Amino acid sequence: MDNICFIKPSALTPFPPNGTIHPMQNLLSKLNPQQRQAVTAGLGQNLVLAGPGSGKTRVLTQRIAYLIHTMGVRPSNILAVTFTNKAAREMSARVEGALGQSVGGLWLGTFHAVCARLLRREAAHRLPFDANFVIMDSDDQEAIVKRAVKDLNLDEKLYRPGSIHAAISNAKNSLLLPDDFAAQTYRDEVVKRIYQRYQQMLQNSNAVDFDDLLLWAVRLLEENPAVRESYAGRFEHVLVDEFQDTNMAQYQLLGLLSSCHHNLFVVGDEDQSIYRWRGADYRNILRFEKDFPEARKILLEQNYRSTQTVLDAARAVIDRNQYRTPKHLFSERGRGDRIVVYEAADDHAEAAYVVNTIVQALGAQKGCSGGDFAIMYRTNAQSRLLEEAFLRAGLPYRLVGAQRFYGRREIKDMISFLRVVHNPADEVSVGRVINLPPRGIGDKTIIALQLAARRNNISPGEVLLDLGRAGEDSTCWKDFNGRSASLLADFGAMLVGWRAAAAGLPLPALFDRILAEVGYRAYLDDRSEEGIDRWENVEELRKLAYEYQERGLGAFLEDLALVSDQDTIREDFDAPTLLTLHAAKGLEFKQVFIVGLDEGLLPHSRSRDDPEEMAEERRLFYVGLTRARDWVYLVRANQRTTYGSYEYSEESRFLADIPDELLNKQGVRTHRYAAPSWEQFGRTQTAPRWESARASLPEVKPVPEARYRPTQRVRHPSWGEGIVLESRIQDGEETLDVEFESVGFKRLIASLAKLEVVG
Repeated sequence: MDNICFIKPSALTPFPPNGTIHPMQNLLSKLNPQQRQAVTAGLGQNLVLAGPGSGKTRVLTQRIAYLIHTMGVRPSNILAVTFTNKAAREMSARVEGALGQSVGGLWLGTFHAVCARLLRREAAHRLPFDANFVIMDSDDQEAIVKRAVKDLNLDEKLYRPGSIHAAISNAKNSLLLPDDFAAQTYRDEVVKRIYQRYQQMLQNSNAVDFDDLLLWAVRLLEENPAVRESYAGRFEHVLVDEFQDTNMAQYQLLGLLSSCHHNLFVVGDEDQSIYRWRGADYRNILRFEKDFPEARKILLEQNYRSTQTVLDAARAVIDRNQYRTPKHLFSERGRGDRIVVYEAADDHAEAAYVVNTIVQALGAQKGCSGGDFAIMYRTNAQSRLLEEAFLRAGLPYRLVGAQRFYGRREIKDMISFLRVVHNPADEVSVGRVINLPPRGIGDKTIIALQLAARRNNISPGEVLLDLGRAGEDSTCWKDFNGRSASLLADFGAMLVGWRAAAAGLPLPALFDRILAEVGYRAYLDDRSEEGIDRWENVEELRKLAYEYQERGLGAFLEDLALVSDQDTIREDFDAPTLLTLHAAKGLEFKQVFIVGLDEGLLPHSRSRDDPEEMAEERRLFYVGLTRARDWVYLVRANQRTTYGSYEYSEESRFLADIPDELLNKQGVRTHRYAAPSWEQFGRTQTAPRWESARASLPEVKPVPEARYRPTQRVRHPSWGEGIVLESRIQDGEETLDVEFESVGFKRLIASLAKLEVVG
């Protein structure tokens, strides 16, 4: 039987005497009736279904402030979790603003950050890793899977690392370790073997991945009653943001942490659940209602962001989904302009329309700025033509979810040096920096290092430390030839010195010492434009290190590992934003373009035969619509180019969901065309042409000769060196697929790319 916790009643803290008005009192008076009902709700379970733009962050933060000020709950007895660091920082600032004081001791952060904190506290003797574990980022995780596939002599083409890692992630989100993984097919058996090797490699590196943070936290609490009772007893109130995006592991974690006091306050909206592909399950809202039948259910329906026209269109789309709570969103901002539906002749004209509309608005609308605009699309590949259109117009833009700052080669290099200092068992980081800058340590020496580590039953990092401390007296010296041993000992000696210095040096000083001793600036900055840019990135990371002088190296590395794309969006860059609909969640813009409103794109072709997938596509479109404050443009193309030829495209079924009176139809055809269903096309078809469309089609140009060839090495002014994977003539231009060392795969127009052949 579960232990029953005695709940000690908290003394209420009265408002200040003598007529003084506390900030909390002012804030409550500014809430609408539904918001006030949520903020002041009683003890027990509360489910707040918050429509888009309905002030859910305000409700959450004021609920926390209300608990502290009015209900007398200590900040240290409150746990609040959300999904991004940005949201956590905003919530913390708002709580302190509501109370007019700091709230030290409050547990407020992302699920992963909270779990990391819990696991570091409890790692000793209970978990298969030490408290100084490192958190592998997504690139590291895929690299480990790739190595596991290689170690098992499997064909990487048959067992692609990305696909295998997704299967492993799904298993972990279902709280399954390798031994629990049920293999129904031969492929499952192979995935299980890779999963076992993957976990062993993480353990050898004293490392975890993102999913492990949740899995091990749940296992820790389930398997250790005393630990569970300690944390569940501490957290009198557990509050959750974006509840519709929780997966099964997160749902169980919340149940465990609230198992003593049973005060669980969750805020979400099943209509905004768009991360099914990474394990999020909107049905957790249904589970919550089933598991807690006495829970209060409060709807937030007043929208403070959008016009009523935008809300009516969004509601017309989402009302077709099942298994949801109907919400009647309303706005006091007025009806606003009708939604523009623009039908372009082809995908090039689609991109041109978007850019031209923005250029015209910037010139005609008083007070209009580039940051007012967002262009959203279903897949990252759709950004190519848009980027080219912006470049041709000479208009700056920012691209969300492309090469993140923390994913740049030089940033990952420096983070890897610091990770090795913090945790020498980290094999991934050791492998990255051991010959960086080049110091003569080749593949044969690295293989010898790995073999020596296995023979001595220690990690490669520990071999390096032993060589660095003892030199020729090291027990590992005999495992290498003289030159290899000397090279490894030299690097090991630097590592020994860095680890000793880390205990006393401030983080920026340690950062500078590593840079100086390895000669990283000379290696990186060759005075080219690219070299200068890379060194400036290192200096930017160094500036960040100053913010961690008090918290130290461990906190610095943990925070960097948990950074998301949204956390890296620059708010000081006044330019139109290009981003996927998934990345748009939580953001808002004055004017929103959603492009690619064609069957097969939005909704995506993968959703055609799966009702659950189709429902999520509808939610995705709903999220995009409700990011807009004033204007929405829904854009599609009659024809799209595929491998040099045009294919007919059918308009998205979602457009038909929106009542005509809400729309302003423009473009090639302003009437409905009874087009053949795209499902009919089992092979490439040449699209029919209409007289009204011909004038808008691109002018036919002479076919140019290809200047580049596969395997050719090229250099880009910003991205550095890369290898040409493919060259083809498309739409009168030479189009290149290039794999760059710094930013990965890019598709380029040769005439615009300013590439230099280097080999």
